[in-house]
Amino acid sequence: MSNKDMNQTPDADEVREEFWESIADSPFVMIALDSGHGHAIPMRAQLDKDANSAIWFYTSRDNRLAKGGPAMMQFVAKGHDLFACVSGTLTEETSEARKDKHWSKAVEAWYEQGRQDPSLLMLRLDLRDAEIWEADPGVVGMFKMMTGITINGDEMGDHARVAL
Repeated sequence: MSNKDMNQTPDADEVREEFWESIADSPFVMIALDSGHGHAIPMRAQLDKDANSAIWFYTSRDNRLAKGGPAMMQFVAKGHDLFACVSGTLTEETSEARKDKHWSKAVEAWYEQGRQDPSLLMLRLDLRDAEIWEADPGVVGMFKMMTGITINGDEMGDHARVAL
């Protein structure tokens, strides 16, 4: 999708910022490769506040995501007030410094030989674009939901297509 096709609402930057805050608060996502018919799998995102165009994941070399390629990531915030569908490309992260930066005891628990485990693989999702929805119906939207009155989409919160 080109930037021209993006629906840049006045709130796009605000929606983008809310996405990054929400995923930092709860970094669990579902991700799948675009090719094939494999279901999405849960992954824990490794975030870098200085790199807002990529997200990293630890996995194993036998994981179905390991081959990389075009991918789609789904995210739902803890409070179910933000939803995102993010497209990008998964590639192997080869930087040892990057792997070390995100290494933790929680990650180590998944790998028998720790950081030296031969099955360890770090993937980087280079972000392309996203559709992000903020669910904030406000007073009018809540009243309409409670009374069964038809709701207009813009009464439920913000929606933006954003380049990442």
